[in-house]
Amino acid sequence: MTATLIDGKALAAKVREEVAAAVAELGHVGLTTVLVGDDPASDVYIRLKQKAAAAAGFEPHDIRLPASTGEAELLEVLAGLNADDAVDGLLVQLPLPDHIEENNVLEAISPAKDIDGLHPFNAGELALGRPRLVPATPLGVMRMLHEYEVALKGANAVVVGRSNIVGKPMAQLLLREHATVTICHSRTQDLGRHTLEADVLVAAVGRLHVITPEMVKPGAVVIDVGMNRTDDGLFGDVDPAAADRASFITPVPGGVGPMTIAMVLQNTVTAARARRLAIAKPSG
Repeated sequence: MTATLIDGKALAAKVREEVAAAVAELGHVGLTTVLVGDDPASDVYIRLKQKAAAAAGFEPHDIRLPASTGEAELLEVLAGLNADDAVDGLLVQLPLPDHIEENNVLEAISPAKDIDGLHPFNAGELALGRPRLVPATPLGVMRMLHEYEVALKGANAVVVGRSNIVGKPMAQLLLREHATVTICHSRTQDLGRHTLEADVLVAAVGRLHVITPEMVKPGAVVIDVGMNRTDDGLFGDVDPAAADRASFITPVPGGVGPMTIAMVLQNTVTAARARRLAIAKPSG
């Protein structure tokens, strides 16, 4: 058996076309990114998001603040952006400098503009089965599973990783599709015993090749969220040799990565539509 590769680049291009059509219909969609400090990786991510936003017809703005920026000053900037009707989507690139409390910043972003889906309100709505704005990476994974017609109802799904940005929302989204979900993490004993039960396996821990071929159930769908930079290039959490056992697998690079940025754009359109409905809704 050789797995079918799930082409994240091609699907991301399709999503971007859909987003561009939506932006043309809406007439104006504003996306603002905020970066504190000069972390090289964060700079790359912001540039990619800004480039994709401009290509889709957004009005993108990129706010750069020095690493010395205080938390109060950053919160004041966010308050202004929350009040700006020209801003539909707002994200603060993580990680933040150590002197700034990340939770305070995430909670300061208006839930209606929180295109990272990390505000407690949006996380709570997802947990209650009423998703509004959902973190882009798990949202992109769900789009991939739907595009490749992966059966989720009643399937055993194993998510390796419990982060707020991938693992937990991933599990919630799979539960909404009626999968039976197991979450594994760094304290899980005998990880392979759990992964071998997975019809759908999502690896999102950021550890090079933590999932070996022997840990993959024959015929499983394997989604590799990991991005581990080495001297030999970029690799995932799953050993590529697992493709000999899986039915579908995402490559690294070219799998989940392109979908993440595409779904940030999709979230911005979702936020813009919801904000316009809220504005148009008569009060009282």
